[in-house]
Amino acid sequence: MKIDYVQALKRVEAAHGAWIIHGQEPLLEQNLLQLFREYWQQQNIERQRFDLHNASDWKNVFSALNSLSLFSEKLAIEVHGNIKPDANGIKQLKHFLQQDEQNLLLIVMPKQDASSLKSNFIQVVEANGMLVTLAANYPQDRQRILGIEAEKLNIQLDQDAWLWLEQHHEHNLLAAKNSLMRAADTFPDEKKITIEHLLQCSQDQSRYSSFDLSDAFIAGHLAQSIKILQYLIESGEAPSLILWTISKDMRILMQLYEQPHNAVQLGLWKNKISQYQQALRRFNPQSFLAWPSLLLRVDAAIKGMSEENPEHLLQQCIAALCGQPLFITETL
Repeated sequence: MKIDYVQALKRVEAAHGAWIIHGQEPLLEQNLLQLFREYWQQQNIERQRFDLHNASDWKNVFSALNSLSLFSEKLAIEVHGNIKPDANGIKQLKHFLQQDEQNLLLIVMPKQDASSLKSNFIQVVEANGMLVTLAANYPQDRQRILGIEAEKLNIQLDQDAWLWLEQHHEHNLLAAKNSLMRAADTFPDEKKITIEHLLQCSQDQSRYSSFDLSDAFIAGHLAQSIKILQYLIESGEAPSLILWTISKDMRILMQLYEQPHNAVQLGLWKNKISQYQQALRRFNPQSFLAWPSLLLRVDAAIKGMSEENPEHLLQQCIAALCGQPLFITETL
């Protein structure tokens, strides 16, 4: 079944079988995954994550689906990547869909083009599970989604403020959400946000953004990246949003290494492809092995599930992306 983002939000608690979510809207992916993870944690549902680097990694996914822990009654498998299973994998997928009525296989992919959506793999999931397209192509869609974000923050916007938000951020939902968060923090006693409120926040917070951070570490500028990170943290940027930016680029670089000719399909804008290709020259396959576990450590630290410092771990992530050591040890 095909559903959109808003419909998906309403189905999280009843989700089972196989879901594919795909698109180029980071805010929507982040929100939906966060909602799933919070629900799994509340219900004590065992969660495992797999990052796909080649087709053989699907064997580990299906093996995990068949090996529920003795301490769990339900299982959620979260799979990230743009690699589809082979014929044998699709056979195992069909078996899972026919036999399992409780567990969930959640597959997170970049935006899929028309030909990819016709692949056997996606057709099987669409026919027996959920295919969620994370898109907001029209102004009314974007306002509806941002309206949900505003409601979470307990604020409302007048019509002029909505128009400014749309035009100022050029359809970028993640940046628009950040403006809403800043407005709510800056004017905690205001329930009706006007364009004047948004303009003041924009002037106060216009120095750096998470996109500047991405540009800096993709270019390999460690000092500038750390400077931007510190500015974002001091400005009240949510660590989870910074982590999303870092994890997105780590995932793209790992996938681009495996699929160097599929940059557009991986979700890269054409004017950014050469920068990411240049960044890849800093790494070898061994460089990528530590990234997934490092991201999990950051996620746990942000959620208070470990004693590690989230900012220090974010700095380690940035240093890894810049291809430079965070600390230099002199040998005598």
